[in-house]
Amino acid sequence: MTRSVRRTRRTRRTLQVTGAGAAALLALSACSSSDDSTSAKSDAPASASASGKLSGDVTVFAAASLKESFETLGKAFEKAHPGTKVTFSFGGSDALAASITGGAPADVFASASPKTMKIVTDAGDASGTPATFVRNQLEIATLPGNPDKVASLKDLTKSGLKVVLCDKAVPCGAAAQKALDAGKLKLTPVSYEEDVKAALNKVVLKEADAAVVYKTDVQAAGDKVEGVEFPEAADAINDYPITVLKDAPNAEAAKAFIALVQSTEGQKVLNAAGFLKP
Repeated sequence: MTRSVRRTRRTRRTLQVTGAGAAALLALSACSSSDDSTSAKSDAPASASASGKLSGDVTVFAAASLKESFETLGKAFEKAHPGTKVTFSFGGSDALAASITGGAPADVFASASPKTMKIVTDAGDASGTPATFVRNQLEIATLPGNPDKVASLKDLTKSGLKVVLCDKAVPCGAAAQKALDAGKLKLTPVSYEEDVKAALNKVVLKEADAAVVYKTDVQAAGDKVEGVEFPEAADAINDYPITVLKDAPNAEAAKAFIALVQSTEGQKVLNAAGFLKP
């Protein structure tokens, strides 16, 4: 059965995200000394002082769907490690992977699919084996109140309905196509967007009637959109891998940021945002 995600439910979720984020910030600040103790043996002078304390910039390339959660975690990291600064570059995972293999300097890569992460690992630009830290599932974003009465993935094929998808090269686009194939459905969107946030924004701006995005993005948008779940999404769940990059300018801080993402506190922030456990 499909069902619309009610505004009251979304408001409740939003409150949960805020509460979990605040709790994580407090917890991380309290345990900052223990975090520092796990960061040692740095080969990069910028990553730590003589005392082993983390410092310097950490550049994180991350899938667009991670924006809200990672920005919360970035603030927590900076608070727990004074002297560090986390800079994010969010976008489509395929474009980020291409930038990394093209030589763009970065410390961490968090992708929305193993396929796009493989672009980086195949090029020899990852340090170690990437680890899955969350998973994500698709949802339909409609205009507030769902005026077109979209109740299923099949409803998106209605004549005259303006639907937006992510580009097929982007993980959310590949997942949407996999869901459509599972439902034996054909859909011609009015546009393919470069990442999930761009697809969602088309609905927010009322330039489209609906978009297939992630549950996390629907939740982050609050009352700007209405969410509709559909069973085919279970056939297109994406794993999100993360890794330190081979030529990371601040490798020790990069490892510490990934440790935060994988920690109990980090997972609380991500789960509250709608991400599934790995």
